[in-house]
Amino acid sequence: MAEWLGLGRHAADARLAAITRRREELAGFTEEELRALARRQRGAPDVVETFALAAIAAERVLGLRMFDVQLMGALAMQQGHIAEMQTGEGKTLAAVPAAAWFALHGRGIHVLTANDYLARRDAQWMGGIYEWFGLTVGSVSQQASAGQRRAAYACDITYATPNETGFDYLRDGLARNPGELVQRPFAFALIDEADSILIDEARIPLVIAGEVPEEAALADRADAVVRTLQPYIHYFTDEFARNVQLTDEGIARVEAAFGCGSLFEQRNLGALTAIQNALHAHALLRRDVDYLVKGGAIELVDEFKGRIAQNRRWPAGLHTAIEAKERVAFKSQGRILGAITVQALVGLYERVCGMTGTAATQAGEFWKVYGLPVTVIPTNRPVIRQDLPDIVYADRAARNRAVVEEIRKVHQTGRPVLAGTASVSDSEQLSILLQHAGVPHSVLNARNDEAEAAIIAQAGALGAVTVSTNMAGRGTDIQLGGNPPHDREKVLELGGLYVIGTTRHEARRIDNQLRGRAGRQGDPGTSRFFISLEDDLLVRFGVATNPDVDSVQRAAEGQNIEIRQTLWKYESVIEHHRREVWTLRREVLLSPDWSAASLLSEEQYAGLAEAAGKGAVETAGRRLALAVIDDLWADYLANVAEFRGGIHWVSWGGRDPLHEFLTGVQEIYADFERRLEEEMAAAFADAEIQEGEFRFPDEPQFDRGATWTYLTTDQPFGTLGERIVKGLRRHFARR
Repeated sequence: MAEWLGLGRHAADARLAAITRRREELAGFTEEELRALARRQRGAPDVVETFALAAIAAERVLGLRMFDVQLMGALAMQQGHIAEMQTGEGKTLAAVPAAAWFALHGRGIHVLTANDYLARRDAQWMGGIYEWFGLTVGSVSQQASAGQRRAAYACDITYATPNETGFDYLRDGLARNPGELVQRPFAFALIDEADSILIDEARIPLVIAGEVPEEAALADRADAVVRTLQPYIHYFTDEFARNVQLTDEGIARVEAAFGCGSLFEQRNLGALTAIQNALHAHALLRRDVDYLVKGGAIELVDEFKGRIAQNRRWPAGLHTAIEAKERVAFKSQGRILGAITVQALVGLYERVCGMTGTAATQAGEFWKVYGLPVTVIPTNRPVIRQDLPDIVYADRAARNRAVVEEIRKVHQTGRPVLAGTASVSDSEQLSILLQHAGVPHSVLNARNDEAEAAIIAQAGALGAVTVSTNMAGRGTDIQLGGNPPHDREKVLELGGLYVIGTTRHEARRIDNQLRGRAGRQGDPGTSRFFISLEDDLLVRFGVATNPDVDSVQRAAEGQNIEIRQTLWKYESVIEHHRREVWTLRREVLLSPDWSAASLLSEEQYAGLAEAAGKGAVETAGRRLALAVIDDLWADYLANVAEFRGGIHWVSWGGRDPLHEFLTGVQEIYADFERRLEEEMAAAFADAEIQEGEFRFPDEPQFDRGATWTYLTTDQPFGTLGERIVKGLRRHFARR
């Protein structure tokens, strides 16, 4: 482990030994003496002293002894690494010495967690340790007011989700006066469940939008046409079921239905996009797998957690197409005023570190994308869990029968069983089969994820059978014998928790997360996967017999890494432009050196200052400049989205889609800069002065209240563009 820390084995071991010695020296100190020592660390904290004091505080405040492996994890994070620590090894406590060390520098640290519950819980739970150092702790949740958010971000340590942190960043990006700001500049971030946040959610844009009406008639029309199309005749999907494409017959059918002539003419771009979205909705996205219909609305399902992805949408046209497919009420997508991906958000911090139970299989991506090394921390006690070989069945029906029989037999002994499934529909199908077999059980999926904590708390109870979609339960350990663990000894005698996987995921770490629910902290446990040759992973990669699942998963992981890296090539130019506009906007909002004189000629400025006063001109100038920047940036985002949606169309002649995209976006940004100068000057020229105050007839107005997140397309533009371009070439060849 030590050599990963960049210190060398001797230096890392020596540092851990020094912490242990100092901890022993401090054991006899009074609380008052320890607090005095801790508070002296502010400004220039010493690693050994800070870590030793944090360990002593954990014992005195929480009654928890910090193990060497937890201090090793903390040291890895203090060095700017991702610490891989297995389930049940105490990651929450391990984060404290590192977070305190960063916070003691006086610039604040964000501890980014998986959900609001964990942010609130961990801030309250660990707050007593931080208080010894004189550090303040806050947390941010979705329900927090602006004042509560401002107070939380002003704390030395702020626990929050990436979503809430990102939304607040975007809201600050629309502030019209300094008093509306809630965040201070980003300095340090410690990321809990780093693989989930930095990999699974990395490409999800956080979006802030103002509500405006939207035309949905085209989506309805496209949906009606697509319902008449037949697979293999009018359209086909690729071998991975990730892209869908019209055949020549399909193109002819659509053109006839729309009566539009060639579907690929520039004037028909809107219709082409609507048809593509409708095809995607019908051919690729599955109800009860990719989304649920709940309360008359479309609810996305997180593919990695099997839970409803709160407040998340697909890109506007695709989400509307799914609403049309399911015949639910259309919800306005709004005008996008700002957006940032989680990956770009993390890039705003000067220094990042993190922890997770599963990072080693993605170590290359952590390093290549974020420059973060992975340190694998040993467990405090040896892992004695038995990971049994996979059992492969010819079809899903045979696999499901075998799973039910295995659960039934194990349940008869009283041993608790956790069965992990890939989707809501799979979990419900397994539940029905268990009911028929007379096996009592609980189900945890996106339909009842609000009951997650209660269900997970009892998943290790004597005789418990729990069926769960992609096992998340992150932040909550399954206690053998239940919670409280009345029957722990009986469950231990039976062999601990038995984890059954009903399919293999594309990412090995998701399977490892499921396995890791058993055998925590040296407890016994067993895991086994029951797979079928009809499972999506094996079908996608054309595996017919004797699957080498690990090799298939490595291939899938490689493909997904390519997707994320290619997407970032497209997003990076937009992020560069966003940062430039952000810097300009902050200058207008906060800089004492900015003046409305930059918008006017000397003669105009002097005349307005004489008529209304210099202070009024400056106040009005800032207000107007901010409004125009926001309005034109929203136009930029809309133009980029439209251009990106049709990039395959403009590149049909064989040109590189990425080059075309970068060139086109640069032209859109140049237009933004030109219009910015023109419209600011024009708006001031039309200004009216009434009772000493400025009125701008054309000042942009919009509602900044609505925020949500949505998913991006799951395929690199280059690959997708090439596939669609092939279809276009065939189309033009026949004309």
